[in-house]
Amino acid sequence: MFSLFLSLSLSLSVLSLSLSLSLSLSLSLSLSVLSLYVLSISLSLSLSLSLSLSVLSLSLSLSVLSLSLSLCSLSLCSLYLSLSLSLCSLSLSLSLFSLSLSLSLCSLSLSLYPSLFSLSMFSLSLSLSLSLSLSLSLSLSVLSLYKADRANRFEFLLKQTELFAHFIQPASQKSPTSPLKVRVGRPRTKLDEKQNLLSNNINIHNENVKNGALRDYQIRGLNWMISLYENGINGILADEMGLGKTLQTIALLGYLKHYRNIPGPHMVLVPKSTLHNWMNEFKRWVPTLKAVCLIGDKDARAAFIRDVMMPGEWDVCVTSYEMVIREKSVFKKFNWRYLVIDEAHRIKNEKSKLSEIVREFKTTNRLLLTGTPLQNNLHELWSLLNFLLPDVFNSASDFDSWFDTNNCLGDQKLVERLHAVLRPFLLRRIKQEVERSLPPKKEVKIYLGLSKMQREWYTRILMKDIDILNSAGKMDKMRLLNILMQLRKCCNHPYLFDGAEPGPPYTTDTHLVTNSGKMLVLDKLLPEVQEQGSRVLIFSQMTRVLDILEDYCMWKGFEYCRLDGNTPHEDREKAIETYNAPNSSKFIFMLSTRAGGLGINLATADVVILYDSDWNPQVDLQAMDRAHRIGQKKPVRVFRLITENTVEERIVERAEMKLRLDSIVIQQGRLIEQQNKLGKDEMLQMIRHGATHVFASKDSELTDEHIDSILERGAKKTAEMNERMQKLGESSLRNFTMDTSSGETSLYNFEGEDYREKQKLSTMEWIEPPKRERKANYAVDAYFREALRVSEPRAPKAPRPPKQPNIQDFQFFPPRLFELLEMEILYYRKTIGYKVPKSPDIPNAAQVQKEEQRKIDDAEPLTAEETEEKEKLLTQGFTSWNKRDFNQFIKANEKYGRDDIDSIAREVEGKTPEEVIEYSAVFWERCNELQDIEKIMAQIERGEARIQRRISIKKALDVKIARYKAPFHQLRIQYGTNKGKNYTEEEDRFLICMLHKMGFDKENVYEELRQCVRNAPQFRFDWFIKSRTAMVRVYCLYFRTKIF
Repeated sequence: MFSLFLSLSLSLSVLSLSLSLSLSLSLSLSLSVLSLYVLSISLSLSLSLSLSLSVLSLSLSLSVLSLSLSLCSLSLCSLYLSLSLSLCSLSLSLSLFSLSLSLSLCSLSLSLYPSLFSLSMFSLSLSLSLSLSLSLSLSLSVLSLYKADRANRFEFLLKQTELFAHFIQPASQKSPTSPLKVRVGRPRTKLDEKQNLLSNNINIHNENVKNGALRDYQIRGLNWMISLYENGINGILADEMGLGKTLQTIALLGYLKHYRNIPGPHMVLVPKSTLHNWMNEFKRWVPTLKAVCLIGDKDARAAFIRDVMMPGEWDVCVTSYEMVIREKSVFKKFNWRYLVIDEAHRIKNEKSKLSEIVREFKTTNRLLLTGTPLQNNLHELWSLLNFLLPDVFNSASDFDSWFDTNNCLGDQKLVERLHAVLRPFLLRRIKQEVERSLPPKKEVKIYLGLSKMQREWYTRILMKDIDILNSAGKMDKMRLLNILMQLRKCCNHPYLFDGAEPGPPYTTDTHLVTNSGKMLVLDKLLPEVQEQGSRVLIFSQMTRVLDILEDYCMWKGFEYCRLDGNTPHEDREKAIETYNAPNSSKFIFMLSTRAGGLGINLATADVVILYDSDWNPQVDLQAMDRAHRIGQKKPVRVFRLITENTVEERIVERAEMKLRLDSIVIQQGRLIEQQNKLGKDEMLQMIRHGATHVFASKDSELTDEHIDSILERGAKKTAEMNERMQKLGESSLRNFTMDTSSGETSLYNFEGEDYREKQKLSTMEWIEPPKRERKANYAVDAYFREALRVSEPRAPKAPRPPKQPNIQDFQFFPPRLFELLEMEILYYRKTIGYKVPKSPDIPNAAQVQKEEQRKIDDAEPLTAEETEEKEKLLTQGFTSWNKRDFNQFIKANEKYGRDDIDSIAREVEGKTPEEVIEYSAVFWERCNELQDIEKIMAQIERGEARIQRRISIKKALDVKIARYKAPFHQLRIQYGTNKGKNYTEEEDRFLICMLHKMGFDKENVYEELRQCVRNAPQFRFDWFIKSRTAMVRVYCLYFRTKIF
């Protein structure tokens, strides 16, 4: 292809040269002018020269690129590819230069000799076509070369992995001529020793392991890790949870010490909750390995590092992720022989802080332990491989493009190649394949209803956001997530909401159980399993649910342990030891799913209750495997509590779909990019699920059903769901969402019609909210109100005439108007026979009552003259001023002071300056008539005090700056005793001078000051002051107060 393209380019160059020469000759003959002749010759030669140079640069770029591809080196290939692309861009620019020369020739011929315009246009079109064809060919060639280069790099990766696989292949699978025949009794040579290490039946490692023996599959795993070590390769031990990854790792470190004389130092990074378990496993299985644990507060860590770590009299350091981040400077001082990371999916994000720190450590070998190597997508797997082999897996984009989802599903050969890439570095076994002696695990989903209180709170949450449910409001993702979380809390227990629990006094009795459907089932289930001799693990996502469960256990007398994210390390160890102790009296161990679902061995329990489900099904599987692991002697029963017809049903369904997809695609050896982000439409469908059912009734759905019937019904529904999942194929699972916008076949297609599109075009199904019901005022309510009343009932308000004008005190009507209105009110009370009640709170109440009643009895109706006077007075106040105008007037007085009437007039909207001046004069004359005049005056006086303060500061600033000719360099600042350490004197001087220059009382002055700081040359590299935002304003205010 390269030679063909090169010949085509050369032919085009020759053609353009001949055309250019003919064009110059024709021009010279037709014009017969020497200057134009020379000009045409020079232009044609320039055109030919530019096209020749472009062809030359293109040929050079193709030659260099072909050379780079023949070298089969990824780094050199990338270098030469960049060089070739640069030469190609040079050729393109030269082609454009030739086009510009042709345009110049065309314009010249048109201006001088219009008769030659047709010939010039022919030359232009030819040049344009040549340039465009050259550029297009160039682009296609570079693109094809880049794809070929990426394919070559993929082939290089396959060769590398095949080489690794060859070296770590067990001896039994190698050529039969490879074993060395030796005589009986002859001492073993180095070749014998190496062959023995690589053999498939190594039993010597059991000598290191005390108090037990390795199982067959564990010995095979140990041999695989030893093979990795022998060949200098890092790997991932991805056995399913509960198959003894901890023991295999400890056996590897013991082998290195006793058979390779490599005691360490080794580092083991583990979750905080498993620190004690790892230390116990070291002491139990290989006590000859001296393992130390780094944990504790700052002082304890400092003492441990000084007295234990730095002397180096240890083999293995076990610590948590958090300790590595805090003490990274200490760990960087060691040359680690082996770095082991337990639950390695913690570094699945290569940009996380932990992932970046562990990559900085100096290590000889690295080993990752994880039961879930692929939780979400293929990129996470690349992150783990990049940590192990950064030279081989150095580009995430290339890895993602090589194993694109569509390619993986469509090209089985590419899938097989992916396995070939991963096989040397990853070992994964599942329980069904290797540990047949492990008792089975059975999961039962228990579907239950809502209590009356739960239904009320569920309805209240939905009613609060009914516009979202009916698609009338803006679908903000954070708002939908908040609704989902609130609904999940309601499904767990209504007491998770403030104010839901009855009280005070707060009591622990039956209402704790009857107000939650899950607690009611739990109350029936726990005594049943306790009678059967079982012990229970209860997992929940929410620590406040664990608080409620603690109250329940104390009320029922169940002995329990608790572990969550806030449990101190010492308490964690004590709780696990107490629960796992022989003949332990602890019946329940309650754990938060995230904190207690990793690495803990609780095989002494055989019942697992998932109070609520996680979005990620792998997290729930981790929690189940705390009990279903090696050492378990009983069948494990898992009960998952699900509230029916609520958002929980959809959450569990989505998790089951994801888990089923994992079993189809991942476990069969195919890796697929899963779409795990929960979209807004899917969240909305979850929230809508069951809303109409909840709105339909306010009664409780809980029944007094026996626990055996509940479990039987749950087992039946679980079997139905499993059967439905088994029937779903891979394509349906990949396309399943609550609502999808993809164009592929989805679950919304029914009888040839796409109901997803129909739903978009039509109005969403309206969820009718429940009808409001009036609360009946029962006699018992009135009784309790009267019984709890401390003081006498308040007297009813005195009646007023039905039609009186609504006047406000800030409108400043004449005082005579209020007298006439009072007379009118008194006469109205006389006509209706109103009697003034006696007020017990007023001294001389009888005399006051008598005087008020006398006024009513003596009242007379208004005369015609008085009525006319009242109507006239009603027009004399500031009737056009409302409460908003009055508030604007008060705030303007506070902002500018009472004397700046012009500024005040500008602040009052809708009023002319004359109206504001007139109102201001009356206000300051009659302001004492206002009801809350003290509050108003205090507000205005505070504002005037601030104005006076600004004036005094401005004067002081002017005086201080006027003392110096160059204040930016000469200004001296007298600091107090508590000078801050953040800013230097140069920075303070700059801030003061710029405030004086811009006017410190100017609006947005601090935003302009920040911009000036960023543009100032003296602060070009002072990132501290350039990054200040609101702190500049706070500091300037503080600084201004202290100095002036």
